[in-house]
Amino acid sequence: MDRTADYLNIIKKMLETYAQSPPSCGQIEMETVFDDTRRHYQLMALGWQGKRRVHGCLIHIDLRGGKVWLQHDSTDAEIARTLVDMGIPADHIVLGFHPESVRRHSGFAVN
Repeated sequence: MDRTADYLNIIKKMLETYAQSPPSCGQIEMETVFDDTRRHYQLMALGWQGKRRVHGCLIHIDLRGGKVWLQHDSTDAEIARTLVDMGIPADHIVLGFHPESVRRHSGFAVN
Protein backbone atom coordinates (compact mmCIF):
# COMPACT_ATOMS: atom_id res chain seq x y z
CA MET A 1 0.00 0.00 0.00
CA ASP A 2 1.43 3.38 -1.05
CA ARG A 3 1.30 5.80 1.85
CA THR A 4 3.14 8.60 0.04
CA ALA A 5 0.25 11.07 0.42
CA ASP A 6 0.09 10.35 4.18
CA TYR A 7 3.85 10.80 4.51
CA LEU A 8 3.72 14.09 2.60
CA ASN A 9 1.03 15.43 4.92
CA ILE A 10 3.03 14.41 8.00
CA ILE A 11 6.26 15.96 6.66
CA LYS A 12 4.58 19.24 5.73
CA LYS A 13 2.72 19.47 9.04
CA MET A 14 5.91 18.84 10.99
CA LEU A 15 7.94 21.41 9.02
CA GLU A 16 5.18 24.01 9.32
CA THR A 17 5.05 23.41 13.08
CA TYR A 18 8.81 23.89 13.43
CA ALA A 19 8.61 27.00 11.24
CA GLN A 20 6.29 28.58 13.82
CA SER A 21 8.92 28.31 16.58
CA PRO A 22 10.76 31.62 16.87
CA PRO A 23 14.56 31.44 17.08
CA SER A 24 16.05 32.23 20.47
CA CYS A 25 18.16 35.12 19.19
CA GLY A 26 18.65 37.38 16.20
CA GLN A 27 16.17 38.55 13.62
CA ILE A 28 15.74 35.23 11.90
CA GLU A 29 12.76 33.99 9.92
CA MET A 30 11.91 30.36 9.43
CA GLU A 31 10.80 29.42 5.93
CA THR A 32 9.42 26.18 4.54
CA VAL A 33 10.31 25.08 1.03
CA PHE A 34 8.02 22.46 -0.52
CA ASP A 35 8.79 21.02 -3.97
CA ASP A 36 5.99 18.56 -4.66
CA THR A 37 7.21 17.88 -8.21
CA ARG A 38 10.61 16.58 -7.09
CA ARG A 39 9.47 15.68 -3.55
CA HIS A 40 12.01 17.80 -1.66
CA TYR A 41 11.00 19.49 1.61
CA GLN A 42 13.08 21.85 3.71
CA LEU A 43 13.02 24.17 6.68
CA MET A 44 15.31 27.15 6.16
CA ALA A 45 16.53 29.84 8.55
CA LEU A 46 17.29 33.28 7.15
CA GLY A 47 17.93 36.71 8.57
CA TRP A 48 20.52 38.39 10.76
CA GLN A 49 22.16 37.62 14.06
CA GLY A 50 23.87 40.87 14.90
CA LYS A 51 26.12 41.66 11.92
CA ARG A 52 26.23 38.05 10.77
CA ARG A 53 23.99 36.84 7.94
CA VAL A 54 22.08 33.65 8.67
CA HIS A 55 20.99 31.50 5.74
CA GLY A 56 20.85 27.76 5.94
CA CYS A 57 18.92 24.57 5.84
CA LEU A 58 17.86 23.18 9.21
CA ILE A 59 15.90 20.17 7.95
CA HIS A 60 15.91 18.54 4.51
CA ILE A 61 13.62 15.61 3.70
CA ASP A 62 13.08 13.83 0.37
CA LEU A 63 10.55 11.18 -0.61
CA ARG A 64 12.24 8.45 -2.65
CA GLY A 65 10.88 5.07 -3.58
CA GLY A 66 8.07 5.28 -1.05
CA LYS A 67 10.47 6.06 1.82
CA VAL A 68 11.23 9.22 3.74
CA TRP A 69 14.88 10.20 3.37
CA LEU A 70 16.04 12.52 6.14
CA GLN A 71 18.94 14.19 4.29
CA HIS A 72 19.86 16.81 6.87
CA ASP A 73 18.90 17.55 10.47
CA SER A 74 20.76 20.34 12.23
CA THR A 75 18.21 20.59 15.04
CA ASP A 76 18.36 19.05 18.48
CA ALA A 77 14.79 17.80 18.09
CA GLU A 78 15.48 14.27 16.80
CA ILE A 79 13.42 14.77 13.65
CA ALA A 80 13.43 11.06 12.74
CA ARG A 81 11.86 10.21 16.10
CA THR A 82 9.30 13.00 15.62
CA LEU A 83 8.33 11.50 12.24
CA VAL A 84 7.85 8.09 13.90
CA ASP A 85 5.72 9.66 16.63
CA MET A 86 3.59 11.28 13.90
CA GLY A 87 2.91 7.93 12.21
CA ILE A 88 5.72 7.10 9.79
CA PRO A 89 7.17 3.65 10.55
CA ALA A 90 10.89 3.63 11.39
CA ASP A 91 11.52 1.12 8.61
CA HIS A 92 10.26 3.72 6.11
CA ILE A 93 12.70 6.41 7.28
CA VAL A 94 16.26 6.49 5.95
CA LEU A 95 18.87 8.59 7.73
CA GLY A 96 20.48 9.79 4.52
CA PHE A 97 23.09 11.85 6.36
CA HIS A 98 24.75 8.63 7.60
CA PRO A 99 26.65 6.14 5.42
CA GLU A 100 24.99 2.75 4.85
CA SER A 101 27.37 1.08 7.29
CA VAL A 102 26.04 3.28 10.09
CA ARG A 103 22.39 3.13 8.96
CA ARG A 104 22.37 -0.63 9.55
CA HIS A 105 22.63 0.02 13.28
CA SER A 106 20.28 3.01 13.49
CA GLY A 107 16.93 1.26 13.99
CA PHE A 108 15.73 2.94 10.79
CA ALA A 109 15.75 1.81 7.14
CA VAL A 110 19.07 1.30 5.36
CA ASN A 111 17.77 2.15 1.86
